[in-house]
Amino acid sequence: MGQDGEVSTITLGATGHAHVRIDSSVLDRLSSTTSFKHKIAIPDFLTLEESRAFLLVLLNKLLLCNSPGPISQHISDALNSNPQSFQFEEVDVTENELFVLNNSCSALLGVSAILDHQSSALSAFADVAAAFSCEALKAEVSAFNLMDSGDGHTSKEEVGVASDMRVLLNGSKLVGKDKIPSVTRIPKVHGSLREQVKSVHSKMRVELNSGHKLGENELGSEQAVSTVLLPLAAALRELGSNDLKSSIGEIFGKECPTDANLSSGFNAALNLVFGKDYDKFAHEISVLLRLVWKIVAWEAVTAFAVLEAAELNEKIQGTSSILPLIKERLQSERQNAVENSRFFDTWVADFLSFLDLAEAGFNEFLLKVKDVVESNESRRLPKLPKGTRDFAKEQMTIRKNAFSIIEGVFERHGATALDTPVFELRETLTGKYGEDSKLIYDLADQGGELLSLRYDLTVPFARFVAMNGLTSFKRYQIAKVYRRDNPSKGRYREFYQCDFDIAGPSEKMGPDFEVVRILTELLDELDIGDYEIKLSHRKLLDGMMQICGVPPEKFRTICSSIDKLDKQSFQQIRKEMVEEKGLTAETADRIETFVKEKGSPLALLSKFKEEGSAFLENAGSVEALNDLEILFKALDKSKRIDKVVFDLSLARGLDYYTGVIYEAVFKGGTQVGSIAAGGRYDNLIGMFGSKQVPAVGVSLGIERVLTIMEQLQKDKKQMARPTKTEVLVSILGNDLTLAAELAGELWDAGVKAEFLVNKRRQKHFDYAKESRIPWMVLVGEQELKEGMVQLKDLEASSDVEDDYIKVQKAATYWTHFTHHYDHALSPNFVTFSLYNSKTLALPKMGSEGSSVVVPRNFRLLEELERGEKGIGDGTVSYGMDDADDIYMQSWTGTIIGPPGTVHEGRIYQLKLFCGKDYPDNPPSVRFQTRINMTCVNQETGVVEPHLFPMLANWQRECTMEDILLQLKKEMTSPQNRRLAQPPEGVSILFLIVC
Repeated sequence: MGQDGEVSTITLGATGHAHVRIDSSVLDRLSSTTSFKHKIAIPDFLTLEESRAFLLVLLNKLLLCNSPGPISQHISDALNSNPQSFQFEEVDVTENELFVLNNSCSALLGVSAILDHQSSALSAFADVAAAFSCEALKAEVSAFNLMDSGDGHTSKEEVGVASDMRVLLNGSKLVGKDKIPSVTRIPKVHGSLREQVKSVHSKMRVELNSGHKLGENELGSEQAVSTVLLPLAAALRELGSNDLKSSIGEIFGKECPTDANLSSGFNAALNLVFGKDYDKFAHEISVLLRLVWKIVAWEAVTAFAVLEAAELNEKIQGTSSILPLIKERLQSERQNAVENSRFFDTWVADFLSFLDLAEAGFNEFLLKVKDVVESNESRRLPKLPKGTRDFAKEQMTIRKNAFSIIEGVFERHGATALDTPVFELRETLTGKYGEDSKLIYDLADQGGELLSLRYDLTVPFARFVAMNGLTSFKRYQIAKVYRRDNPSKGRYREFYQCDFDIAGPSEKMGPDFEVVRILTELLDELDIGDYEIKLSHRKLLDGMMQICGVPPEKFRTICSSIDKLDKQSFQQIRKEMVEEKGLTAETADRIETFVKEKGSPLALLSKFKEEGSAFLENAGSVEALNDLEILFKALDKSKRIDKVVFDLSLARGLDYYTGVIYEAVFKGGTQVGSIAAGGRYDNLIGMFGSKQVPAVGVSLGIERVLTIMEQLQKDKKQMARPTKTEVLVSILGNDLTLAAELAGELWDAGVKAEFLVNKRRQKHFDYAKESRIPWMVLVGEQELKEGMVQLKDLEASSDVEDDYIKVQKAATYWTHFTHHYDHALSPNFVTFSLYNSKTLALPKMGSEGSSVVVPRNFRLLEELERGEKGIGDGTVSYGMDDADDIYMQSWTGTIIGPPGTVHEGRIYQLKLFCGKDYPDNPPSVRFQTRINMTCVNQETGVVEPHLFPMLANWQRECTMEDILLQLKKEMTSPQNRRLAQPPEGVSILFLIVC
């Protein structure tokens, strides 16, 4: 508490009673001029410890006043005599001292300092007691797997508690599978206490250690301190009320404080703070704190007794490094403790004396806990930096699928892949991003080069084109970028971007059309739901600025403000433009009339080109409107205009845009903001070289898209399959060589397989279920004796009994199947040997992700069975034309048109023809009912493979069911849902020449 070398440091929570010493320089300045009498009155409700704290704070304030008198020495002498109570006589004081004595809040600050120290110790010990309770209850502790999401939406203290609990329970064999609500709540309850403890500590550090200008800075201290003490009281009540104690059992003693005691104490404190009796308010919280200490002590002792009674203490690993300190304290009372609960009162009383902060043993205990949690590197659990994420196996499955779709769309349009360094020279990045340049991550000087992490992928692309002297380049890049932004939901500091750019001269607006078209294809194929693409033109914005009277030097900064309209109201933006950026109020009001313009592209364009439009008086605006007319008409012909909204409030803040600009926004329930953006940048590449190369591009914010996709899966209660494993080779026993032989045969044949060697049968099924592996090859003692294996279809939860997948003698096997099929079987089977003379064949059932190969007819039999069972809601079905068709070639399909389209309620008949090379090659598909679809030949009804991606990019695992479902989905696409249709019931006559 000292200042200017006058007072020795006083630690209110120190072990024992510290000796108070007043600096000699202060004693020399003790005033001999006294004119007042005063008797120090200590509030009668304060404990001895609280009274000492009150006098210490008061002494410090007296010494800091300008003319301290003899009363300071009297207080020091009283403190050093260590009395059981304090009694003061009336003494002479100076005027300044009298002011301090009458106006300071020393009692409040003294008690609050004790609360600061004791609540911090309680917070640490409560975690230890909770860890013992988790083991005593055999609780399931998955609640402690809480991790920092990196988006600013996770409580740091909750994550910290969860992390510490994982460390305390690390390796414990006593935690179990019982899901107990009180255990699940530990991170929130303990995290809240930590948060309030830190808040109190921060406030007390200021109040106790900062210099005081008495009479001014003292005012308001009572209210300021009470605002942090009241939340602490609430957090203490929640900790004490947490029902871990009742979960452990009936052995909790009657002397343990109840929830009623806690509520009574909290309500008393609440009434006192409302009555502005701040000193007694702090004391009442101190009483509440002691009650909670006693509850936590009961919890620790009870949990310890449960563990001791079960004679499990020697096996405890999670809390083994802390247990000896408690065990030593309680060992003498161990005998028959659980059977006779009267010993608990003695145990708790003894243990509470151990928890005295003035005891050296308890300080040693807290240091031990701190060492385990913070300093033991072998058990210490790291944390993620803000704004970053780890991706678990389920998330990676979704991401890989999304990246595959994105790459497919990019490559469909002829783009080639490019990769650039994750960091660039700082000069390459600066000056390209306007006000967002402050978000660039700068790296420390690395030997003379000033470097920064890339902010996006567009500037590195422009640098690459200029550096290599390219004049034409169509490329895509999927890579991480870095921004020193404030993390929030859907906003990270490290994230992927998926960029597509076209550089080089071309027909007017051709690349711009293709890039917008690609953006619609991406969002459609990622199947995220409803979205819209807001589109405008940079030259149109500049024309709007000129028309409104914005000075040219403020164009970009005003555009940056307008670009925030999707997050803020115009009134907030107007205030920023006028008060912060110096725009006149009249100019801001004129801008408002323009940025409200939003609607159908062709309709709004027509309005802006009408005679009398202000835009026609500006040359740049006229050029922009002409560009947009070409673009909108191309999008209209390409049947993509319905996804675009002409929006003058779109004002991308990046400095390098020169033409069309656009931004995609998700319109579903998950609020993530913009999911893609881009535009034309004709001057950016020229900044790096002597030649200007026009360019246009789009960047997909894949992290936000993935957030949407993950939420959609949760809403549908779907779970992504984490692996592509098709077969689990399960060996019941410990024969690794057998597992190596069988799994090796599968791997050599290109089958995705895993093996597991374990004596416990359930382990194999649990692992297969967790990994969602569709097939299991099970080999136990009986199977080895019989030379057989069990093949289990785990998705159907059944054994496969057909002879063809049992282990057969090789000669019999090949003879049997060659008799049934006229073609060589070896390409259609995966085989491996159990013994040298025996072979196992695994059938390929049509489950997703599986590629185990089966004979053609077995595949078609499976499809027939699935068709007969019905598909989904019954609007799609199929079956064989002729049951006597031994080649199973001719099939009939039916699709009932989807609602919300011109096809709604219509019944469409189709023919599917599966040749002898099916399923290696797709079937031919044609509609017997006339239909108008972009992928269907209007004359013949044939589904054109080059217009229907599933047939064009046929995969062996695709089925006739997949074809019919995809055709139904195609009916709902923007290009098909409104197409005029022939009269219902008209069929196509088609002659097949064999």
